Amino acid sequence: MTSFRADAVLFDMDGTLTDSIAAVEAAWGKVAKDIGQDPAYVIAATHGKRAIDNLSQFKPQILSHQMDSEVQDFEESILFFADAYKIHGPGSRLSSPPADNSESALDSEVDTPSLTPGSSAPSSRASSFAFESSRRPSFARRLNNALMMSAVPEAEVVDQYHAEFEDPSMEEDHFDMVESQWIHKSKIHQLEAWQIEAAAVDRSVRILPGVKKMIDSIPAGRYAVATSGAKTYAHGCMTRVGITIPPVTITADDKRLKAGKPAPDPFLLAAKCLGYNPKKCVVFEDSPSGIRAGVASGATVIAVCTSHERSKIENCGAHFIVDNMEKVKCEFVDGQLNFTVLA
Repeated sequence: MTSFRADAVLFDMDGTLTDSIAAVEAAWGKVAKDIGQDPAYVIAATHGKRAIDNLSQFKPQILSHQMDSEVQDFEESILFFADAYKIHGPGSRLSSPPADNSESALDSEVDTPSLTPGSSAPSSRASSFAFESSRRPSFARRLNNALMMSAVPEAEVVDQYHAEFEDPSMEEDHFDMVESQWIHKSKIHQLEAWQIEAAAVDRSVRILPGVKKMIDSIPAGRYAVATSGAKTYAHGCMTRVGITIPPVTITADDKRLKAGKPAPDPFLLAAKCLGYNPKKCVVFEDSPSGIRAGVASGATVIAVCTSHERSKIENCGAHFIVDNMEKVKCEFVDGQLNFTVLA
């Protein structure tokens, strides 16, 4: 057990605060397939680095004025992989009838990011069923509207609605269930092959062990996030796991940065914005490039083995290596942060 004091904390995000590695690797795997490269090689080469640096390396044909858009499209694809199982796959609420027969479940894709230009993105049809009058149109009229709009074969839609015609008295009780299932099926019909594959595996973003307790132990204004993710991805990940985005959050698309990790620039900028000397800060990191960036900033670096085996990061210069943040305790004492690192 070792104790020391510091003024502030600089957190990396992915692999340190949140676990979205499955979604990130799936997104880089898709890039690898698109350019004809080995996914394992591309995934290994991109971890812990900015998307802009990785895309510049693997897709050099991207022009400078196109890069911001390409980065955003890529990071939106990460969030699509993270959300697809819940929204479009077996984990979707639309896989079974909504319990309250409300239309809220139909709006579950509002957080799904837009996809790259030219892709066949799932589009919301909930508005098509938002009736202006409290009195619903006739069932026959609604079915006709559904058939006119459907991407699903007509016979399939008719089969789903056939029972309702046979027993009109049951129409209102069952329409929401049938309608929800039809909308879900028509959306799935619109997905591209990679999106269907994305929906087959749960790659949801998760908060890592000990993170909430650590953040709660640090006073406001004493910690920041410095991540290799751009704003779309970074804010999306933290929001999904319930982490309040700190006022000082340095993302990869911050125009004040001259370089990303393994350069120390993100951590130096974060410390400057907090108003503390980086040499009196603690950096939490998980990746080799991030650990090296923290060391280069002059901070005390605590490496967590949440995304890499200990053998992969033990020679990167970290002052402490722990399994996860549960092995580190923080208390605010006499105006400073007192850290205790458990063996």
